[in-house]
Amino acid sequence: MALKVGVVGYRGYSGAELVRILERHPSVEPVLLEHRADAGDHSGLLHPSGPPVIPCDPQIIKAEGIALVFLATPPEVSMELAPELLALDRVVVDLSGAFRLRTVENYAAWYKAAHTQPELLAEATYGLPEFCRERIPAARLVSNPGCYPTAANLAIRPLIEAGVVDRAAGIVCDAKSGVSGAGRKASLTTSFCEVTGNFSAYSILKHRHVPEVLLTSSLEEREFSFTAQLIPVDRGILETIYFRAVHVHSAEDLLAIYQSRYRQEPFVRLYRAGRAPDLHAVAHTNFCDIGVTFDAATGRAVVVSAIDNLGKGAAGQAVQNMNLMLGFSETEGLL
Repeated sequence: MALKVGVVGYRGYSGAELVRILERHPSVEPVLLEHRADAGDHSGLLHPSGPPVIPCDPQIIKAEGIALVFLATPPEVSMELAPELLALDRVVVDLSGAFRLRTVENYAAWYKAAHTQPELLAEATYGLPEFCRERIPAARLVSNPGCYPTAANLAIRPLIEAGVVDRAAGIVCDAKSGVSGAGRKASLTTSFCEVTGNFSAYSILKHRHVPEVLLTSSLEEREFSFTAQLIPVDRGILETIYFRAVHVHSAEDLLAIYQSRYRQEPFVRLYRAGRAPDLHAVAHTNFCDIGVTFDAATGRAVVVSAIDNLGKGAAGQAVQNMNLMLGFSETEGLL
């Protein structure tokens, strides 16, 4: 029989994408969990005729036999709900930033808010399977990575591990995202008239996803310059990453590092040297596509990393984590 899994925050873009993936997953049955007292009727939902909707009540969740719950909610809501769900012996995949950082001090510095569940912050397993796979199956609480850090870490960490980055020269990550990354809630900044025909940078030098890259790729803040930019498309992230390479002689040398690291990874695709991915290549998928270009005369290297922010950057990766936690094939429902 299919296992029941719950989705809180199914009205948002990431939550709706999550439900779409789960509905075609052969081993689970999604249940929508309504946590808002003012939810009203469901006639305007992104999934009006989809899975059943029940209250996000601990006893009802227990009675329904829901094995795992996804929290596609703001951080403060995740901090409220996660302890209740864990107390029921349910396992949780949180798509917010509530549990991605390791200390309350780091969280307060980047999210500008107090963390109300320090014990869970310390316990949570970071859910980037390509680097954390061995810890995910036994975890009670998995913190799904942010979309920008997913694309950045998959591109940067193998290079840091191989020692081919001139760290004194720094790494520059120029990141562009579709509007759905800002969420479904109405905002002047992301309204049609503000976004269409426009291109803007935001959260310069203070983006809350930066510490995830620093932690996962073992970088110091002074070594990493990150700028997020909003482009007038609905979905997708493309990051152009610049650095000075050492101990390499060609793009093929850099590509060999990725080939060695990702040979067994089902969701990382590599391009031939000198070729770069675009957003169309990864739209509506759980893939991260990576391309490398290198100038031997100057040592300049450019890596382009592309994902779907709602796929590998959110819902797809959350299902990848669920598969590992529940003992399914990691690719089930995603290929």
